[in-house]
Amino acid sequence: MLNLSAFSRAAAFGAFAISTIAFAGPAGAAPQNPPFPFFFLPPPMQQQDVMAPPPVEYATPSDNQSSTFQLPPRLRRQVVSYATREAPGTIIIDTPNTYLYYVLGGGQAMRYGIGIGRDGFTWSGTQAVTKKAEWPDWTPPPEMIARQPYLPRHMAGGPGNPLGARAMYLGSTEYRIHGTNAPETIGTHVSSGCIRLTNEDVSDLYSRVNVGTKVIVRPMTERRADLTPAVR
Repeated sequence: MLNLSAFSRAAAFGAFAISTIAFAGPAGAAPQNPPFPFFFLPPPMQQQDVMAPPPVEYATPSDNQSSTFQLPPRLRRQVVSYATREAPGTIIIDTPNTYLYYVLGGGQAMRYGIGIGRDGFTWSGTQAVTKKAEWPDWTPPPEMIARQPYLPRHMAGGPGNPLGARAMYLGSTEYRIHGTNAPETIGTHVSSGCIRLTNEDVSDLYSRVNVGTKVIVRPMTERRADLTPAVR
């Protein structure tokens, strides 16, 4: 009588031996078709993935890149021809063209680019410098705080102060000729009526101006050519 149990064990052993021989190969050789195709391994990392440069937006700027704001050429401090009957040492504010002229005499003036009052805050007239201050403190007047309640009630002088490095106070008004910590606003209409220059320019002007200096502020409607202002 045939022993089925022994036969089954022999058949199973033979199948195992055949499968072992079929999948065996030279040492280190990878099978062409893996025996278990339902197991997926991640693709190997490519060299370019390891050596890829960082995104451009995170690149560190080179040391020779300058962060200093540069005024447009027309707004930079320069000596220009300026015909006027005003005495040397007079300051003339050309509101429409955003220039300040310091009269040198002999038909010349030192011209500075300025920022002026925004719409509704320009003014005109004649004043005199009544006070000078270096790195002045800033105390916004009540009218300004009423319009902008978020402003500080007082700010000590320094690089972060909006009055900048120097200030020249005009008459008994709240208006000043002063520096700024925002040089990009030169040539624009942004202030509440004060005249602003870059800190470098206001320091230069400050060294030329004395208490009592006459300041003439031209009205906004009186537009003139840059280099050929009319004779008064």
